Amino acid sequence: MSLEHTLSISEFKMFQKLIYEEIGISLAEHKRTLVQSRLRKWLNEFNLNSYEELYEKIANDSSSQMLMLLVNAITTNVTSFFREENQWIYLQNNIKELFDEPNKTIRIWSAACSSGQEPYSIIMFLKEHLSNFHQWDIKILATDISEDILKKAIKGIYTQKDIENMPKHVVLKYFDIFKNSNGSKNFVIKDELKQYIVFRSFNLVTGNFLMFKNKFNLILCRNVMIYFDRPTQNQLLEEFAKLLKENSRLFIGHSESIHTKNSKYKLAAPSIYKPN
Repeated sequence: MSLEHTLSISEFKMFQKLIYEEIGISLAEHKRTLVQSRLRKWLNEFNLNSYEELYEKIANDSSSQMLMLLVNAITTNVTSFFREENQWIYLQNNIKELFDEPNKTIRIWSAACSSGQEPYSIIMFLKEHLSNFHQWDIKILATDISEDILKKAIKGIYTQKDIENMPKHVVLKYFDIFKNSNGSKNFVIKDELKQYIVFRSFNLVTGNFLMFKNKFNLILCRNVMIYFDRPTQNQLLEEFAKLLKENSRLFIGHSESIHTKNSKYKLAAPSIYKPN
């Protein structure tokens, strides 16, 4: 098959519908070239003659392994430690209000944790700023739809580039550092941080939210809703509202917003919301 083979409009619409129904991502028409480039190598890898054959292979796979490969191909996992600086400043300024419970219990959900930088940033932040840290019962749930990226998150191994913007004392305190044979370094999250985090696969669109038995002090769902259409966003925000404690916060991406007509939330600060 020629590498010049193009994804036709009709083929794109098939993938567009499948991705929306199974993953919740709403792909605009101008994403056709992106989808083509992400899926092209599969045609050779699976010895297929067309994108339609690839679609059938994914749609008819009862194990859903092919669907997960599609998820990994379509989603972009871009993240960093302590991303969205204004939100960390807000947390530091409001830490007593958010986590001042008599029973000293903290429950946090990193709802699109990608390769792990977000949940690890959370536990580092709490260790640095929470009074009497070891007296608290802390659990962080970290979920993502991509099982491949979750495997990376669980390992907690990062490169020099991944940690370049972090204060040196924080790196030395929370990472084990290993030098590779080529002179580069690996930075591995210490086990003392990992013990507070549970990584799980979860689909924010089709997942069963009834599985959550406890409410959260903080939910972070950053730079995810930009991929969803308005009805899907509203559905997700409804589910989050049910899971937020009375004095809690929802953090979203700086390029995202919650519609002012949504009575479930009120703005606390840019990209930060309280349940109403």
